[in-house]
Amino acid sequence: MHIPLDFFLSIRPALFNLCIVFIFFFKKPLRPELFDFHGVQMIHYFTDNWEAVQNFQARPDDILIATYPKAGTTWVSCILDLLYFGQTSPERQTSIPIYERVPFLEIFIPSRVLGVDQAEKLLTTPRLIKTHFPVQFVPKSFWEQNCRMVYVARNAKDSMVSYFHFDRMNTVQPEAGDWKDYFQRFIKGKMVFGSWYDHVSGWWKKKQTHSNIHYMFFEDLVEDTGREIDKLCSFLGLSPSAEVKKQITGEVQFDNMKKNSMANYSTVPVMDFKISPFMRKGKVGDWKNHFTVAQNEEFDEDYRKKMKDSTLQFRSAI
Repeated sequence: MHIPLDFFLSIRPALFNLCIVFIFFFKKPLRPELFDFHGVQMIHYFTDNWEAVQNFQARPDDILIATYPKAGTTWVSCILDLLYFGQTSPERQTSIPIYERVPFLEIFIPSRVLGVDQAEKLLTTPRLIKTHFPVQFVPKSFWEQNCRMVYVARNAKDSMVSYFHFDRMNTVQPEAGDWKDYFQRFIKGKMVFGSWYDHVSGWWKKKQTHSNIHYMFFEDLVEDTGREIDKLCSFLGLSPSAEVKKQITGEVQFDNMKKNSMANYSTVPVMDFKISPFMRKGKVGDWKNHFTVAQNEEFDEDYRKKMKDSTLQFRSAI
């Protein structure tokens, strides 16, 4: 929308202010464009603060939660926050949204959210920090400090579907477009944070030589949340009581989190819940409601080629 400056100069101040308000609230926001960044498809909201992110000073007790987008990041963030602070600071759960308790390290939206600043200001011990970076983008201080890292992976088909609906409703992501085109984009890795295949495989390979990475699967969490919390506790050296673990398991059930305004991202203005909620279904196998038979055959053939040398095993149904 282009409005000549002369128009504004010719109207009364009150009407001028009304026009500004109208444009601010009703003009459709511009979506960012994908571009190649060190071999990975990215958008500027995650690269504009690159130097500060790369120079971030991790502490030995920091815990980094890493995922490809829409793989259970918020789920595991809430679990860890409850494990560490649910008993000592229960008010956090009802007064501070999860994206402030667990800052998104690389995000940079001027005047709204600066992930590095949020992480540096955290007063908790440990600091819980999340990232969607592929493993090669993680700031070197996390490796130098031998920080514990929790990586969550989700099967590719459900990842694609969940990411599609997320891109539809999140105005700081590129336009989703129609499902058919999105399907092809995902296969080609034309997604923010790059190829799903490269992401899950890169972190899996790093885990083989880095003992402080705990690699989890979304499908396992759905199947038996309590069992996976036990594994997390073992990795982190935590020993909560059976009662506390039962309480946490109940609080992080999908339906409970979806209704929780401090966990469901309903307070984030860039997300349009009229299009789709941030927490949509949280199930394994929803891809069957989106993939055509032809798409499923095409995907499976491409998947076999790209993952033929990997020892990673995913379940697209449980």
